[in-house]
Amino acid sequence: MDRPYDEQNIADRLAKKETQRQAFSQVVHQYSKPLYWKIRRIVLTHEDANDVLQNAFLKAWNNLDDFQNKSKISTWIYRIAVNEALDFLRKKSNNRTVSADDDPSVANMLMADDYFDGDETQAQLQEAIAQLPEVQRVVFNLRYYEEMKYAEMSELLNTSEGALKASYHLAVKKITAYFQDRD
Repeated sequence: MDRPYDEQNIADRLAKKETQRQAFSQVVHQYSKPLYWKIRRIVLTHEDANDVLQNAFLKAWNNLDDFQNKSKISTWIYRIAVNEALDFLRKKSNNRTVSADDDPSVANMLMADDYFDGDETQAQLQEAIAQLPEVQRVVFNLRYYEEMKYAEMSELLNTSEGALKASYHLAVKKITAYFQDRD
C-alpha cells in the first residue's frame, strides 16, 4: 500500500483527520533519512541526531494544524528539524558544566563513534565546523553538504540571501584558517 510520494496529495491528506495518520507516516518515511543527516551534521552524534529527529517529527505531528500549505512540506519539516537541532545545541551548551579540558574534541568523539564512517580528515573538518558560530555552522552544512541554493536556505532559515552568502563566506575562511593553523 506504499503510494509514490506526491507532495500535493500528501498535503491534501494531512489536512483531513481521516487520512492524516497515513499521510504523516508517508512524510516520516520520505524524510527520515535526509533529515537525520541534516540534523547529524549539526549535533554530530548518532544518539543526539536520533533524539532530535524524533522530537522534530513529534513537533511536526503536534503542530500539523498549523501547516497552512503555504510552503512545501519538505521546507516546513526541514525548518522544524533545523530549529530542533539548534535548540538542542543551545540547551546542551547551557547545561555544560565540565571544563574545556575534560571535554573531548569533536574529532576524537567522532572517531570513537561506531556510526561515524569517515576518516581523520573528515573528523577534523567536523571539528572545524563545530567551532563556527551557530548560524555559520548551519549555513555551511546546508550549502556544503546539502548543496542547497541560497534562495531555498533563505526560505528555510527566514534570512536574507545576502546574509547567508556572507555567513558561508566567513565560515569557509574560518575553516580554511583552522586547517592552515594545523599545518
